[in-house]
Amino acid sequence: MNCEVCQLKELEVEHYELREVLRCILHTIVFQRALGLVRPKDIDLELFEITYVQCGDADVEKKIDEKIEQFISWVEKHPNKKSQICLSFYEVKKSKQSWFPNKIERLYWEQWYVNLNVSQLPRAHSSKSQHSKVIVDPGENASEERSARRAALEASLRDVLFQIIKFVNEKKDHVPPISEGVIYFPFEITMPSSSDSAFGMDMIKRMLQTGHPTMLS
Repeated sequence: MNCEVCQLKELEVEHYELREVLRCILHTIVFQRALGLVRPKDIDLELFEITYVQCGDADVEKKIDEKIEQFISWVEKHPNKKSQICLSFYEVKKSKQSWFPNKIERLYWEQWYVNLNVSQLPRAHSSKSQHSKVIVDPGENASEERSARRAALEASLRDVLFQIIKFVNEKKDHVPPISEGVIYFPFEITMPSSSDSAFGMDMIKRMLQTGHPTMLS
């Protein structure tokens, strides 16, 4: 089976922006590949002037939120490091191998790689002297820099959303037939392992098993 891969534009984000940015991207991908009767739900981001659409499915929301929290925990253990989270769509089929007749296989047909560079910018901090405790503020210049950075991230996030829509509209031939009663395709969200070396071995194992690159959860 042909597996299409989309590498999304890398985003420079701060730790506190991760949750909103990932919700926006992951829900947009799932919604764009949704099938059947969905209940679209508009969501306004709090940090950016952007509105995205969710499927309105509680199970999808729970699954995405759980994976985002896992990813944030990973980022906290690996600060100031580029990272990647992958959303993969797949089909479930029984194995054709005679010695494993009841084995269920996941046949991946589309993968989305969300590329992030998570930074921890310095905050205001306290400075102690002999006579007083002085609060050292980043200052007006730092505030302007942060506003400019936020505006740049918002523009980049919009680019990513347009990239998703463009990919979905252009890549259709690999999408499997629609099963009756299915609302959205099965998907999994995966992220780096506890160590880079383990992450690399996971990818190699999956390539050997499926014939195309992906990541293990």
